[in-house]
Amino acid sequence: MFWRSVSCAAVAAAVAAAGAGQAHAKIRCDGPFQIVRGQGKIATPYCQDAYVGQVARSYGIQVSDSAIRRNPSRKEEVCRVIGHDSRIYEECLKFRNDGPGSRF
Repeated sequence: MFWRSVSCAAVAAAVAAAGAGQAHAKIRCDGPFQIVRGQGKIATPYCQDAYVGQVARSYGIQVSDSAIRRNPSRKEEVCRVIGHDSRIYEECLKFRNDGPGSRF
């Protein structure tokens, strides 16, 4: 009975540790690209928004990555100000006056 309790506890600890490792997995970005194991780098909206936030902060604009990601109006505001920057030109193109569908 004692060994059964010990083995059950060991299995429960291993399952908890495995689950905790997965819960702490974080998306890793390199600029606007997500680093995906086995596939290299893929452009994703998450990393693109984080990169817009990073570039905005380099201009002194106080904005978080989540504000860019969760508030399209804030992203548009930032892109209208710094969307000319070649680092984020593609990410901001739809918000700029010279983007697709522009009347100007």
